[in-house]
Amino acid sequence: MKKSVENLATSKITGGRRYPLRTRRKYEIDRYSVETLPGEQVTVVRKVRGKNRKTALKTTDFVNLSTPDAKVKKVKILKVLKNPSNNDYERRGVISKGAILETEAGQCKVVSRPGQDGAVNAILIK
Repeated sequence: MKKSVENLATSKITGGRRYPLRTRRKYEIDRYSVETLPGEQVTVVRKVRGKNRKTALKTTDFVNLSTPDAKVKKVKILKVLKNPSNNDYERRGVISKGAILETEAGQCKVVSRPGQDGAVNAILIK
């Protein structure tokens, strides 16, 4: 899934070919995103730029829920109600930042990025 920096498929106005100024660097190549789904917790660790590692959640069944009185508790996820970032995510039940989840404690909004952070943090809304 190499993504091009510029569109080399089109020709110039003069009719000539377009040539890339340089080849793509390793850090410019895209990869498929990890879309977190409800289920028994499975994590993926991948290497990123600078000898660093990112932990991503493939599936999870718990959320770190922050209540208005500044308490954080681990609560079970029942289902994904809404995902305003993508209609397809809403249909498939993907958990991403901004998703509205139904939990045992009530409805909550996800404020972390589970595909990047490796944790689902949310704030209680109802």
